[in-house]
Amino acid sequence: MSLRVFNGCSAATMSAGEGYGLVENAAIAIEGGRVAWVGPAQDLPPEYADCPATDLGGALVTPALIECHSHLVFGGDRAQEFAMRLGGASYEEIARAGGGIRSTVKATREASNEELLASALVRVDDLLADGVAVIEVKSGYGLTVEQELRMLRVARSIEQHRPVRICTTWLAAHALPPGYEGRADDYVEEVAIAGLRQAHAEGLVDAVDAFCENIGFTPEQVRRVFETARELGLPVKLHAEQLSDLKGAVLASEFAALSADHLEFLAPEDAALMAKSGTVAVLLPGAFFTLRETQLPPVEALREHGVAMAVATDANPGSSPMSSLRLAMGMACTLFRLTPVEALAGATRNAASALGLSDEYGSIEAGKRAELAVWQVQHPDYLSYWLGGDLLRGRIVNGEFHER
Repeated sequence: MSLRVFNGCSAATMSAGEGYGLVENAAIAIEGGRVAWVGPAQDLPPEYADCPATDLGGALVTPALIECHSHLVFGGDRAQEFAMRLGGASYEEIARAGGGIRSTVKATREASNEELLASALVRVDDLLADGVAVIEVKSGYGLTVEQELRMLRVARSIEQHRPVRICTTWLAAHALPPGYEGRADDYVEEVAIAGLRQAHAEGLVDAVDAFCENIGFTPEQVRRVFETARELGLPVKLHAEQLSDLKGAVLASEFAALSADHLEFLAPEDAALMAKSGTVAVLLPGAFFTLRETQLPPVEALREHGVAMAVATDANPGSSPMSSLRLAMGMACTLFRLTPVEALAGATRNAASALGLSDEYGSIEAGKRAELAVWQVQHPDYLSYWLGGDLLRGRIVNGEFHER
């Protein structure tokens, strides 16, 4: 098996505990595509002393970043809604007027597979430039069984074109399409649940999500989707408490959901239920910023109860038109008052937990995949502090250094 040592660097290991787990003058031994050892270079075990070594010239090494909430596959754009919002229209007003998700559904249905893939790859490349190695991609812009399946097939095909792991999430319970007005229960049965069974049978789905909101689906309707997911052995996630408190996070906790996402209107006392179930709180500052929201997620309550907090872009054409995870980290610090340590943990260790991948990704520890990011900065605080710019020097993938 291949064996290589990377040294001449500092390593933010992001192992469990407080802080970055920063190792100055570090060495990282990689064998068979996995981390074999990490620590101070002077303590490198003798069995690695004569291995091929790469001096990284003082760079910072972190776990590769993980995008744990995105809607990357879609047709068209919604730039015109940006101007509407600036003119005072709310997210709900735009949605009820036929804009919002429905307008993207129309454009997605009209786009070919090739067009959907080509546009998605542009956004994937943005994330790769931020040191991302894993991307979660949701369906939700097809809203028929076949169109939702098509979205997942396109998402899965990304791995054939870029060095990235794609996790696919079934989000048919995203919005009610034309033809189902006043028939949300029928839509849940005929599309969200029936399509989920088919997606599972075809091996297209890694997790199940829903939009639990006044303009989305009720907790009772989401429960039926989640019960089907449980029957199929699939983990669940939930868009919860973005615009109101429907106790979606309580429902998510009941099903031991991987994550509850958004959470601006989460009741502070419900954080205790999330902590008990191990449900990760995924914070999405891009949507908060774009929609000019003022209700902050209860970060202090999440901290107090020990709820793991992840950070993601929510990359989508309407409420979060952004494709930089580092920008999301910086915004989480500025808007939600996360610390830089919490922001990096949110894009690495906790993001891995939000996808059920914590045994494989999210920290630099023996036994985990050697998926690492190499940065042209001296300290990990810089990754949240500096907005934009090209900070990535390269990635270590399966023990091989790929310089940008």
